[in-house]
Amino acid sequence: MLLGVITLPLAFKFASPGSVLIDLGPVAIRWYGLLIASAVLIGLSLSRYLAKRRHVNPDLIGDLVIWLVIGAIPCARLYYVLFQWQEYAPNPSQIIAIWRGGIAIHGAILGGILAALIFARLQKVSFWVLADLIAPSLILGQAIGRWGNFFNSEAFGGPTDLPWKLYIPSYRRPREFITVEYFHPTFLYESIWNLLVFALLMFLFFRDTGRKPRLKVGTLFLTYMVAYSAGRFWIEGLRTDSLMLLGILRIAQVVSLVGISLGVAGLIWLYVFKRSLPDVVKPDQQDWNFVSDTSPKQENSH
Repeated sequence: MLLGVITLPLAFKFASPGSVLIDLGPVAIRWYGLLIASAVLIGLSLSRYLAKRRHVNPDLIGDLVIWLVIGAIPCARLYYVLFQWQEYAPNPSQIIAIWRGGIAIHGAILGGILAALIFARLQKVSFWVLADLIAPSLILGQAIGRWGNFFNSEAFGGPTDLPWKLYIPSYRRPREFITVEYFHPTFLYESIWNLLVFALLMFLFFRDTGRKPRLKVGTLFLTYMVAYSAGRFWIEGLRTDSLMLLGILRIAQVVSLVGISLGVAGLIWLYVFKRSLPDVVKPDQQDWNFVSDTSPKQENSH
């Protein structure tokens, strides 16, 4: 069964049907790739819609997404490979086998931010305006993409006998848990958390669509940084396959703490010190052709 079977009321046992959706012999369509592609398309449609609501040219978002994909996917893979180098060093040909899984969302975020900064600079538009329009799509895409871990039987937590539990085949289990069958479905925990963050960002976005905007530019992206990182920090603590730093620190938790700190600092800068966030172009140098004439050109609010 696709997502699991019900054995008792409110008791769910999840079991992946396998990583391959359709096997055509030399060509296979994998769940992981399908989910990533779906997340990109859904995110593009959503961000274009949000851009229209903010009177921003949606074509600009379409161009930006191409840059984000080019920047995010290779960096997501490179980030993962660097922290798993002992696995890939003997088999360098597997480095490009991204369809087998093994990408890190923090690497994708860093690559995407770098690509967006370059794009905003070249287009002479505010990075933070673009970031606010992308943030809801980003967290929604993460919620969708986490299910790729389910189909690959990866990114699971420690052993559990809770009513909801994930069956992991023996060849995917850590050596110390080789006799254990059921584990925490941390992919599910994070997917649900990400959906809650998505709901928060959408609430803030539409709450701010009146004639007197209250949110300052950059607020949505900074809120995303804080909220996502907070959830990722505690969920990461449940996992058995975390990428490690120096063999003692969970790198995702370290990066999450950095994300929380930067996000909180940015929000304090905006709302306590009432200052604009540093940007790649100054307000008087921005090309306002990407904004319709019906939208006020404000520095600190949409």
